[in-house]
Amino acid sequence: MATTSLLPPSLERFLELTTDREQTIASNMANVDTPGYRTKDVNFKQAMMTASSGADGSEFTPVVNKVNGLLERPDGNNVNLDRESLLLAQSQLQYSLGTQLVKGQFHQLLSAINGGS
Repeated sequence: MATTSLLPPSLERFLELTTDREQTIASNMANVDTPGYRTKDVNFKQAMMTASSGADGSEFTPVVNKVNGLLERPDGNNVNLDRESLLLAQSQLQYSLGTQLVKGQFHQLLSAINGGS
């Protein structure tokens, strides 16, 4: 996916990664009662390092892995709503930070367009 974004590629990938992680966590929460469902997650730190090392404009797809070591219920499901809620809140804070950085980028651009005023 070639990008013509005004945002730095790392910031764009940061927002994409937080969105993907939120969707993965939401999927876990939606499957809390699905027998045999295994919790999945994106290793945010590792995925961000991989995304940052990629060439500008290169396509990036984070890896979604099953999470091991969680307590499993008798039906084989290992989703813990408390854990997922905490991770969702963390991911939402990361996304909020990213949007504030985007807002700052556009404010700088607007300032430059208006001659610094």
